[in-house]
Amino acid sequence: MWWFQQGLSFLPVALVVWSAASFIFSYITAITLHHVDPLVPYISDTGTIPPERCLFGIMLNISAFMGMATMYVRYKQVHALNPEKSKITKLNKIGFALGLTSCFGLCIIANFQKCILYYIHVIGACLTFGVGVIYMLVQTILSYLMQPEVHSKDIFWIRLTVLIWCSSSIASMFISSVVLYSGLYGTNLVQKLHWDPQEKGYTAHLISTVSEWSLAFSFLSFFLTYIRDFQKISLRAIVSLQGQTLYNTPQSFMTDEQTLLVAGSI
Repeated sequence: MWWFQQGLSFLPVALVVWSAASFIFSYITAITLHHVDPLVPYISDTGTIPPERCLFGIMLNISAFMGMATMYVRYKQVHALNPEKSKITKLNKIGFALGLTSCFGLCIIANFQKCILYYIHVIGACLTFGVGVIYMLVQTILSYLMQPEVHSKDIFWIRLTVLIWCSSSIASMFISSVVLYSGLYGTNLVQKLHWDPQEKGYTAHLISTVSEWSLAFSFLSFFLTYIRDFQKISLRAIVSLQGQTLYNTPQSFMTDEQTLLVAGSI
């Protein structure tokens, strides 16, 4: 059995591989069609013009779904390992809510393009990476609180390192973007897809784009730390038949259902 076939470890692996592929495929398509410059464009710029926009959108929507599944499994795992520790339970619920919010932000990024609905796209980015980095912080704190019984010190330090990498990328991108869009280098730069290295503001633009790619891959890298944890989780379904056919409902099942309806109507 391969390492990614053990337990549910395929979930974080699939999330990272698929999300990275969505960035790379849209980038290759945009470069091939000369819609953006080859040297480190914004990720969002590679998903602005059809046909790469369609590819970018559908693949990121699937990434958001896989992200929710991965975060749910992580939530259930932490809950199962620490059922009586109120502090960890509370942080776990907060982390799960933050994770779902981050995935919702990813859907906004996928469906509202930067050059068309810029402010909505920015809101989606803030939800995805801004809330996402808080999710990473909560999971890192949980890793610290769960050592050494559940987590080793190594996994805590790895997650802390990725968290610092992601936070540094956010800070770098924010500062360079503020400088770039401050008006010193012209207006309507949001719509600009092609840059000349001799232009004013090119350095700030390059720092901003490199920071965005660094942010995206640091965020994805955090989920690779789930692989070893998910190898210990198995999934199974238990089927309970209430009758011999699909049409005749047993009397006991009807009674239970009526009881629930009555109780729910009080």
